[in-house]
Amino acid sequence: MHRTRSTAPPRARGRGGQAAPRLRLSTFAALLLAAGGCGRSDASPASTGAGAPALSASADPTGSGSAEVTPAATGAPSGAAEDEPPPEPPGTPDVVSLAGVTTLPPPIAEGAPRLGITGLIVRAYARPTASSKVVGFLRAGAVVETEGDTAGTEGCPGGWRKLKPHGYVCLGREATLDLEHEVIRAATRRPDVTQKLPYMYGVVTRGGPAYARLPTEADLKRLEPSLKKHIDKWKKDSVSGATYGLDVWMKWADKPAPPALEAWEQKITDGVPWYLQGGRQVPNVSGAIKSAEDVKLGEVSRRNGMAFVESFLHEGRRYNVSPDLRVLPADRYRPIRGSDFHGWEIGKEIEFPFALIRRPGGKTWRLDGSKKLVEAGDLEWRSAVALTGKQQFFGGRLHYETKDGQWIDDRYAGRVDAAKKMPAWGKNGERWIDINLTKQVLVAYEGTTAVFATLVSTGEAGLADHEKTTATRKGIFRIHTKHVSSTMDSDTVGEEFELRDVPYVQYFQDGYALHGAYWHDSFGRPKSHGCINLAPEDARRLFWWTEPQVPPGWHGAARSLTGTVVFIHP
Repeated sequence: MHRTRSTAPPRARGRGGQAAPRLRLSTFAALLLAAGGCGRSDASPASTGAGAPALSASADPTGSGSAEVTPAATGAPSGAAEDEPPPEPPGTPDVVSLAGVTTLPPPIAEGAPRLGITGLIVRAYARPTASSKVVGFLRAGAVVETEGDTAGTEGCPGGWRKLKPHGYVCLGREATLDLEHEVIRAATRRPDVTQKLPYMYGVVTRGGPAYARLPTEADLKRLEPSLKKHIDKWKKDSVSGATYGLDVWMKWADKPAPPALEAWEQKITDGVPWYLQGGRQVPNVSGAIKSAEDVKLGEVSRRNGMAFVESFLHEGRRYNVSPDLRVLPADRYRPIRGSDFHGWEIGKEIEFPFALIRRPGGKTWRLDGSKKLVEAGDLEWRSAVALTGKQQFFGGRLHYETKDGQWIDDRYAGRVDAAKKMPAWGKNGERWIDINLTKQVLVAYEGTTAVFATLVSTGEAGLADHEKTTATRKGIFRIHTKHVSSTMDSDTVGEEFELRDVPYVQYFQDGYALHGAYWHDSFGRPKSHGCINLAPEDARRLFWWTEPQVPPGWHGAARSLTGTVVFIHP
């Protein structure tokens, strides 16, 4: 398996307090059902200088809301306060609202100075020196506005350039003023934040090669000797083969594509990117190309998930291009659409008290004349049900009364109420997130007002010790590092996997994060290995609602002292 890493990754803690993989599984099928994906990222928060979650908490363990959150003495380098990026100007609209509405920032003004990013992941620093705090991350192909002048050359012969709204990047191998650079021209497809998933996604069904250029017939015979057998299976596979999911690969297409089998039989070539024409190698964003003769850049396996930015036909076969510009045969992937589930705006779509239906198979009940429950109908999975506030035990099980006079079982429904005692950060008017592990419910607050609720999937070990199991860590934290997408993987023998470009990742403690999960649709039940899995659309909305904000054109942001509070409790 080929990997690219710009830093050493953080590791989630596992059983016995030892460093553990973010997922525990033996097959990729298990990964699709239960992956949590906690841990590694392309730009690790633990090693960027952004600081681990520099917080200490003095909290009432009963969850009464009397907790205080203060910066910790550890993990904050000298001058950290001065290095923190400035807050967003008042009145700046969220890029994505909690209603899911996107408001894109205006484009860079004509003639404004700008630079382009040529490295896969490039750090932005608080000051024009690599010894200062990392305040953000930019991905290959990004073009961002600058202040224009060189701001010193300490450790950077090409000169530091100040970015807008803040931060400095070193001109040189990973950043350039030449906007005609081949990487800038090739990596024009930016993450699409207007949709629930920022890229096209697939999971490997049949392992195979990643290419540096389009393979010739001779290359295919040498590098994919079983190709005919593979294609025969792909043609017949109704679950992830030729007839499945072509619409996913056409996410950004400007015209319809021929059916995959028709394209294969007619050997159609269409849409080949300029940087692959004439036998060219892709620009070496991945760092995996070692010579001009390289064709193959490693293998993908059945434990891989991947994002793509381009899709095209070459001699009848569809190929996809990853964000680091590797070329991968689409027939080795099952296209992923991602869950369509998302939460509700409180006060607009639902009012307290209400219940979120977290398990399928539930029923609604009514009381007959003898005060016994009689089945009244089916309970819609992952719906929000308005309650009266009354609750009662029937047959030893807690039930909630709905606004229409029926009753629902606590085993299927998690009752959601406003916080009984407001914590200090809420009283201070901060945005904050409350996560109830027992109910698998997340509620977002603006100060003292609850504004959004949804179902999540937390650690599959429930309320057990997070040091010894796959449970989610409980406590009070602040989001300190965010990535529009980030790679999560494990190299533990027998449990290897790699999930590239996991969407909308928000780290709050070591390798623990809130993030979108494109590989399962089980939100409302514990499924992860420590992280907090969100449906992709919920992850998108919350990513742009929380602090720190990611500036226009950036791929991530870091702020260790003033990020949004995340309160996780039983």
